[in-house]
Amino acid sequence: MLQVQVLRNNVQAAKEKLAKRNFTQINLIDEVIALDDERKKIQSSFDSIQSKINTASKEIGGLMKQGKKEEAEQLKQEVTHAKTEVAALNEQLIATEKSLQEKLVLLPNLPAEIVPNGKSAEDNITVKEAGTKPTLHAHAKPHWDLITQYNLVDFETGSKLTGRGFPLYKGKGAKLQRALIQLFLDYNIEAGYTEYLPPFMVNKDSAFATGQLPDKEGQMYHITADEFYLIPTAEVPVTNIYRDIILKETDLPVKMTAYSPCFRREAGSFGADVRGLNRVHQFEKIEIIQLTQPEKSYAALDEMVAHVETLLNTLELPYRILRLCGGDMGFTSALTYDFEVYSAAQQKWLEVSSVSNFESYQANRLKARYKTAEGKTQLVHTLNGSSLALPRIYAALIENNQTENSINIPKALQPYFGGSVIS
Repeated sequence: MLQVQVLRNNVQAAKEKLAKRNFTQINLIDEVIALDDERKKIQSSFDSIQSKINTASKEIGGLMKQGKKEEAEQLKQEVTHAKTEVAALNEQLIATEKSLQEKLVLLPNLPAEIVPNGKSAEDNITVKEAGTKPTLHAHAKPHWDLITQYNLVDFETGSKLTGRGFPLYKGKGAKLQRALIQLFLDYNIEAGYTEYLPPFMVNKDSAFATGQLPDKEGQMYHITADEFYLIPTAEVPVTNIYRDIILKETDLPVKMTAYSPCFRREAGSFGADVRGLNRVHQFEKIEIIQLTQPEKSYAALDEMVAHVETLLNTLELPYRILRLCGGDMGFTSALTYDFEVYSAAQQKWLEVSSVSNFESYQANRLKARYKTAEGKTQLVHTLNGSSLALPRIYAALIENNQTENSINIPKALQPYFGGSVIS
């Protein structure tokens, strides 16, 4: 959530940045500032009258001691009337603050200066492409045929158990999934990230604090009986560990990693784009998260991008890094880099990671703060990235490493998988 003072400091710049996102409700900034003006006006009146009540209350005690009962009674009547005014002002203040918050949560984060202009994924900028695209044999298959051939994933039974988009991994397919999870976690831990295993459901406060609520796109699975939400990413519970916490500056940076299943009610078209593991409603993902000082957050972002890049090199997958344009960024992000791996059998790029700096947007909702060496309390910056999301990594991995009668396992993964091939 944006801070009102940030908007006040440069209204025109804020409007221009929101326009870069193709955000159409620019007038919300003016409405927010007007509501904040009204809030301040009411607060000033409330404080003034409350101060008079406090002063009068003390005077009443003094008058009673002096035997001036008539004057004391007159002052009591004035205090009673003032208390009625204060109660009415308090109601106005609560209503105005509620309206202000309702407007503020409709505003997305302000994009960083280097975010390119653009309306959709077609306008994203490729900042790097690396690795060698494999040349497959003449009868190469896409992953949805390979997982049937080698009996790795059972979509039909998964659909029977739950519904479309809930795959059932089995045998060597389950083992490969587990091997990837362990490799990713070990890699993150070695880089200094502390591992967490969080709850896979969160309450409303947690979902709001990281920006998943209000759920503008209807992606959250909601358990109405308990008012819990199935998590769309481990980012939600893990970042919320520091909700309402004030850290010491020496505690920063906080670096966390977590495995979790992820649940998303993603709508999509039919066809190859959503076939097999390309788009599912439940998938596994390893997340990396950092909390840091504002002046260090973009260095931390670069570090996280390099971290994911090294992991993809370890898996020997061709990849590219995209800087997302304003129109394709997530609601809470100030700057996002997407990683895509090349699927040789599908002959297309598949997104496998997003690494984002949220600056203070999440922290303002979280009330995640730190105390500087000078004793000043201020908001941290939060960052997160996929390290990595498994379904499309899994798909590209088996497609790119297929031979005519087996699937080769990358060298780094072999100790976790317990073998070098699937046959």
